[in-house]
Amino acid sequence: MDEAAPTPPIPDEIFEEYRDLSIGTVDILPADDLLQRLVMVRQEGRPLRAKLGVDPTAPDIHLGHTVVLRKLAQFQQYGHTAVLIIGDYTAKVGDPSGRSKLRPRLTEEEINVNAATYVEQAAKVLDMERVELVRNSDWLSPLRMDEVLRLTSSTTVARMLERDDFARRYGNNEPISMLEFMYPLLQGYDSVAVRADVELGGTDQTFNLMMARNIMEAYGLPPQSIMTVPLLVGTDGAMKMSKTSGNYIGVNDAPEDMFGKIMSIPDELMIPYWTLLTGAGHQEVGDIASRVEDGSYHPAECKRDLAERIVTLYYDAAAGAAARASFDRIFKERNRPVDMPEAAIPKHCIKDGSVWLPRLMVELKLASSNGEARRLIRQGGVRLEDVVVKNADHEYSPDELVGCVIQVGKRRFLRISTA
Repeated sequence: MDEAAPTPPIPDEIFEEYRDLSIGTVDILPADDLLQRLVMVRQEGRPLRAKLGVDPTAPDIHLGHTVVLRKLAQFQQYGHTAVLIIGDYTAKVGDPSGRSKLRPRLTEEEINVNAATYVEQAAKVLDMERVELVRNSDWLSPLRMDEVLRLTSSTTVARMLERDDFARRYGNNEPISMLEFMYPLLQGYDSVAVRADVELGGTDQTFNLMMARNIMEAYGLPPQSIMTVPLLVGTDGAMKMSKTSGNYIGVNDAPEDMFGKIMSIPDELMIPYWTLLTGAGHQEVGDIASRVEDGSYHPAECKRDLAERIVTLYYDAAAGAAARASFDRIFKERNRPVDMPEAAIPKHCIKDGSVWLPRLMVELKLASSNGEARRLIRQGGVRLEDVVVKNADHEYSPDELVGCVIQVGKRRFLRISTA
């Protein structure tokens, strides 16, 4: 009996590519599948087709959304094809991942507006000239009933109820619509339509990505590899980054605001942020982590470099350097910003010759309400001419305030000018 031919060794450059692509991931499934695909497509002389599907359910994205976009960009950097699917059809269904109740359905107009802004912001991460940009309505809308029935026959209700959120809701006698059962099937059909080699997603997408493997096999295609990335912890160091939690950094934030928010993260988030948000390879991240651990790289300097790198990615090197200089001037050197907005005291804020500071802050857009202004003062977050304001009920004469600088929090300054 002849012995099987030995497996040829995997070239070092493919191992290096695999290590860079896998940095910051949670799971790559099945084990070794992606590595073998990298070898296979090299032999076939073609790139991998790396798929990412996004439903345009909101107009703006934050750095948490860019973790998977940054991973897709790494595939681009290695010459692979980035397939970005705008889920304009699946957005009408609503992804039930992590949901404890039915999601409200979006209108077509809302979806189109959100899709346009999403693509514009994604262009800050991806090379859109080399992205295969498609909408899943192109193949999902024309499906006939017999094709829908074929799709639904590829799985079972029992398989659907293995999903944690469905199982929890079913156990609590909470409603699960048939529409929600359709979502993983439609997302899986996307992989059939674009013939994906690998699909990327957050850890909350694992069930959907694995379902796509089953559907591809049902349609006679090789099942895709899947790659999941973690959900980014927000600036508070505790909760997933989200607008609802107020711990987010928007990709459209001004450079100074973006820099300042990154500087506010706990030290333990520095290496995860370097790993997930900068596109750095495994060697650079490993070097940074080693130098922080052995004390040769001070955490404050590491965080400044991180903030400058991220600002540069979304703007340019000049903006990154300027944001760093502005931060250092305000916080490291305790100086005020060079370009400071000015505003006069509105006449209606002067009552009986006095000005109540919380009301003035609201009128000057330094607080959203009198209650918020009072809270900021009680917490020591408001200064007049570098002196902490301690009494929210104290009233000032206009002459006391003219020429003064109001500072709210760490980064907001305004000089009160004459009328």
